Amino acid sequence: MKLLDAIILGIIEGITEFLPVSSTGHLILASTLLKLSDSEFLKSFEIAIQLGAILSVVVLYARTLLKDWKLVQKTILAFIPTCVVGLLAYKTIKRYLLGNESVVIWALFIGGIVLICFELYQRKRGQGITDISYVQAFSIGLFQCISMIPGVSRSAATIIGGMMLGIERRTIVEFSFLLAIPTMGAATALDIYKSGAGFSTGEIEILLTGFIVSFVVALISIKFLLRYIQNHTFIPFGIYRIIVAGVFWLLMV
Repeated sequence: MKLLDAIILGIIEGITEFLPVSSTGHLILASTLLKLSDSEFLKSFEIAIQLGAILSVVVLYARTLLKDWKLVQKTILAFIPTCVVGLLAYKTIKRYLLGNESVVIWALFIGGIVLICFELYQRKRGQGITDISYVQAFSIGLFQCISMIPGVSRSAATIIGGMMLGIERRTIVEFSFLLAIPTMGAATALDIYKSGAGFSTGEIEILLTGFIVSFVVALISIKFLLRYIQNHTFIPFGIYRIIVAGVFWLLMV
């Protein structure tokens, strides 16, 4: 992998991490188009650069979290299901799912249809982020477990789960941002612990480049999404997922 590849993937990660379109799926498909070898380092890179995007959430929401300990507790509670399932299924996911283009394409396609359906039939409530109950938080965490399948999208899984629970669109989006902090932070830490010792100096430089790029782009992406959802639904993202799945299916056959 070259630095230019790291920059391209960093941009893609920063844009897609918080949109319901699957950052992992886009990274896998982009890596295929860039003709990057399906190496252990590439899989680790695709996981690790997400930490850059997550850091943008920490920067933007640090004050909110510091002022509301109950919100922190709810975020941690929502993270527990993913933590347990992730630890148990880590090797299987990395060996059989990450890098699997067919899984990504089908997940993008089906996820797009589901996202459109739930937008059309969602129940709306004027519920703020601090009003999310502990039961709702844990339930959202269960939905997030589905996103371990590449192409599903962590944000899409949590957003759809939140809408099923009747949580208002902006509220579930912001909670999804916060839930990304422990979820992706833990995923990155686990992967680096298991394979980080084997990184060369050049590979570390590539990782840092992707990290910085994804951080900067994610800051912009978060602000865009919060403005967007004030007057728009997620239906365009559902349509986009279906189109992307179709395009990449044609490219892969």
